[in-house]
Amino acid sequence: MKNEYNLAYITGITLVATLGGLLFGYDTAVISGTVDSLNTYLIKPNGLGNFALGATVSSALIGCIIGGIISGYLSNRLGRKKSLLVAAILFFLSAFGSAFPEMLFFTFGKSSTGVLGMFISYRIIGGIGVGLASAVCPMYIGEIAPADIRGRLVSYNQFAIIFGMLVVYFVNWGIAKGQPLEWIHATGWRYMFLSLAIPSGIFGLLVLFVPETPRYLAMVNKSEKAFDVLLKIQQNKDKANQILSEIKDTIIEKTKVNIFSYGKIVIFIGIMLSVFQQFVGINVALYYAPVIFENMGAAKDASMMQTVVMGLVNVIFTVVAIMTVDKWGRKPLLITGSIGMAVGMFAISALSFNNIIGISTLVFIIIYTASFMMSWGPITWVLISEIFPNKIRGQAVAIAVAAQWAANYLISSTYPPMMEFSGGMTYGFYGLMSVLSAIFVWKMVPETKGKSLEEMNKLWKK
Repeated sequence: MKNEYNLAYITGITLVATLGGLLFGYDTAVISGTVDSLNTYLIKPNGLGNFALGATVSSALIGCIIGGIISGYLSNRLGRKKSLLVAAILFFLSAFGSAFPEMLFFTFGKSSTGVLGMFISYRIIGGIGVGLASAVCPMYIGEIAPADIRGRLVSYNQFAIIFGMLVVYFVNWGIAKGQPLEWIHATGWRYMFLSLAIPSGIFGLLVLFVPETPRYLAMVNKSEKAFDVLLKIQQNKDKANQILSEIKDTIIEKTKVNIFSYGKIVIFIGIMLSVFQQFVGINVALYYAPVIFENMGAAKDASMMQTVVMGLVNVIFTVVAIMTVDKWGRKPLLITGSIGMAVGMFAISALSFNNIIGISTLVFIIIYTASFMMSWGPITWVLISEIFPNKIRGQAVAIAVAAQWAANYLISSTYPPMMEFSGGMTYGFYGLMSVLSAIFVWKMVPETKGKSLEEMNKLWKK
């Protein structure tokens, strides 16, 4: 029998939640247009060098790890909805603070190590918002969505992340276009950070109008409110009652529940999904794309154009994942993506060893990124949002997301020294990780297509 639910209502709620994903992408990418200005205004005047610049640019990642760690506590204590609101507030504060780090304590326009410290602090605050949103947005969507369209709806969040990155590239370009370099270094970079306040404010306002998830409401003994939300989603009292009954069965435990109540394997799988998503090297391709192309012989303008091409590929193949995840399943997409990534990275490795530079390099980078965007990009978030049983979901998602940001930092920071040692071996390592990720999914990851969140309890108790 065909599932019936209020698709318009569910989609509206999902789109609000995915604004958190858009802010995730926006906040992490906004720094790209400000690096030279930060070096000019905050680093050089204080007698600091490239190490300080690198630490400043990557400081948000520290916040991302913190946000991932505390997401479990906040989502369980405050609820999924209020946690999204906290993320919106953190994004808003970071936007103003990063734009005006002198605010409250220092003279505007005068650089000092104190101003640099405040800038880093505000970037960390924004990073906490990113870490929190990266955990809670897919969790919220997963707990609202019906089983047969959950994969597609959670994948919207990945699309929003990529779209947020594209939006901020155009915003930064629009702010800087036609302006003298002196103005950009003095004022333009501030507008780039400040622009984050607009989507942050809209997100915070809209979150006020979405419901709390029925799973969380049932966990805190608000069954009537949980039923009301389920009734709006299902538009059928019997179906809403049935789902509520199943939710209650999974949260009423005779014994005290801890993070390993369903075995260590489910936690291990969640962590390894996150680690492999980063160890295959995607953020190297995203963060260092222009540098990669320049190192491989492309001129500056050509490398930027190739980066734009990659951005379009990212969007197109994320849509492919959205359209297929609930039809083909999670495992087939992940394994197919791993094979495609391995082909791309091993080919790039071979080209690097043989010092062959040309259109083939771009082709294989596109094969690699397209394979990632149709698989490990969105599907990892889908699985993290759904594989954990109701009682431990908040804590378990927090562990998986914190592991993901830690792996992100490790891979991003080790890329430059690895490239100095050997470009061919560096890309070969990412290819090897792609092969191992396929084996891991094949052997250990269960298929969750079409299963309700309540079925995860039975799955892991077996």
